[in-house]
Amino acid sequence: MTCQNTYLVLGIDPGLHVTGYAAVNFAGAEPAIAEAGTVRTDDKAPLADRITQLHADLSELLAELRPDLVAVEELYAHYKHPRTAILMAHARGIVLLAARQADIGIRHFAATHIKKSLTGNGHASKRQIQRAVQSVCSLAELPEPPDVADALAIALCAGRRATGPV
Repeated sequence: MTCQNTYLVLGIDPGLHVTGYAAVNFAGAEPAIAEAGTVRTDDKAPLADRITQLHADLSELLAELRPDLVAVEELYAHYKHPRTAILMAHARGIVLLAARQADIGIRHFAATHIKKSLTGNGHASKRQIQRAVQSVCSLAELPEPPDVADALAIALCAGRRATGPV
């Protein structure tokens, strides 16, 4: 019987309508995507209902995947879009709560750090991130939607920091 070491990082790109997630295994020489997708809420539902649904879905996902680490982007607020930042903060808070309740470690990364770790450019576009993730993960197609690509980028950045260069 052989025992294979695994190190599963769950990257989460929080949003109140669409939350991207990606579980990446750093056991081998190359990172391997274990699972990736989105969690969606009804954007017409009251805020409290959306938060409750997001928490339930993320808690279920964490229980199913049992990652070693959850990685999430730090909150960035642009003065022209304060409402977006406030809504994002709700979703990010739910991610942090669900991870802490599941007793899983959390790492936070600035968006510019995540982008730079994959592309060499801290101000890379969504399309550049998708292409970088496609290359690193040897994907035949660009990861879609961009929320999934962002979650993969977050997981790759965190996994590299936790396990060394990939």
